[in-house]
Amino acid sequence: MMCGMGHTRESSWVPSVTLLVGVGNEGISALLLGADGRVRGDADMVFEGQPVHPSGAVRLTKQSLSLALHEVEPEVERIVIAGPAASGSLAAMAPDRQVVVAWLIARPDDAEAVVYGEFFRESGGWKFTGIGKGYASGLAELVTAYGVEVEAEVEKEVEQPAPAPADGPVPLTGVAKAPGQTPSRPLARSPWQALVAPSAPARAAEEVVGPPSPTPSPVPTAYPPVPTAYPPVERPYELVEGWEFGPVFEPFTASGKGGEVVTVDGRVPPGPVLVEAAHEGKNYFGVFPLNKFNKDDDYLFNTTLPHFTGSSVIRAPGDRSLRLRVDSRNRWALRVSPVASARRLTGTLRGYGPEALLFTGGAADLRVHFEGKEDGSGYVGMWCHEVAGRTTLLTHPDLIMNATGALAHTVPIPPGPLLLLFSADGAWTLTVREID
Repeated sequence: MMCGMGHTRESSWVPSVTLLVGVGNEGISALLLGADGRVRGDADMVFEGQPVHPSGAVRLTKQSLSLALHEVEPEVERIVIAGPAASGSLAAMAPDRQVVVAWLIARPDDAEAVVYGEFFRESGGWKFTGIGKGYASGLAELVTAYGVEVEAEVEKEVEQPAPAPADGPVPLTGVAKAPGQTPSRPLARSPWQALVAPSAPARAAEEVVGPPSPTPSPVPTAYPPVPTAYPPVERPYELVEGWEFGPVFEPFTASGKGGEVVTVDGRVPPGPVLVEAAHEGKNYFGVFPLNKFNKDDDYLFNTTLPHFTGSSVIRAPGDRSLRLRVDSRNRWALRVSPVASARRLTGTLRGYGPEALLFTGGAADLRVHFEGKEDGSGYVGMWCHEVAGRTTLLTHPDLIMNATGALAHTVPIPPGPLLLLFSADGAWTLTVREID
């Protein structure tokens, strides 16, 4: 155990297990850094607006961070813990409730944001060291120091209403890996500072009020953007013949604009179900299942992909209705249907964004071509659920692939029936070659 007063101290070993890290106030966040001491992209930031790292190893839960140190990607060398400038303490607790880190924090003079400390790899294990470094300009200065580019909103001349006061903090309109990458995730959702929101005319200009813009997007032509009518998916409702995992029922659909809570009606029985989503425009879109305490329970979709379409599988509860919180500023649509209506993986399949896929063939090699984002970043991963004879999702599915950036890669998959949960920040192509 270690403690200090807001400055660097001798580091100390911590167990490579899942640690619960808290600082006693809101706004705690994490930055996952590579060997060069910089984030690889905006996905390497975990904060309120992006509560789960794509790898699943770092998660924001209420006012604490869950760090599964034994599951952190090998490319990640350091995990920086940061947040608003405030006196207090940082504590990390192991699964047996033993406190393995205790670090006292003294707020640096004139600081708006602080790096509390960091976990880092050494000799095959993990250590923690307290830092307490303050940043007078707040969040923007802090994240820039770790390779994040922050762009300020460009002010426009408007008559009504008056623009935000010029002496307020600069709004953070996007982040990306420096240098010169296109920002994709608005940081104004973070509680670190009282950030100035865009003025009403500027906000309205960002929202698409008509059909999708004809401006070219990374959506491949084989998988078009969301149409004007905004159904949840372009393809019809069909069931894969012979698929037995999950209940069969008539689909439930919902659509809207902006944030909303959707309560799925009684036609959806308990068990694994497919959730498909479509979202118009380029702003953030998130869908969060609500637990029995009416609080977010992880996330289902968490994206800034333009004209997003995607699908995933979730368990509909048996003791209450399935409820989903939609976080959006634009128009969206959802469809809840049987898992058997997901697309079947056979031959060559193209898509855009996350998708649940059904595989019923024999053992095969799967060729994955991921185009990545325009700046060369982007996450791609796949989890495999072997569902023969099962009625529920596996608690720990096999992780088939987990990578960042554009790639062409081949991975082996076992014989079906399989539910493959594929996640990608952009366009992709999958080709199956069954083994004789």
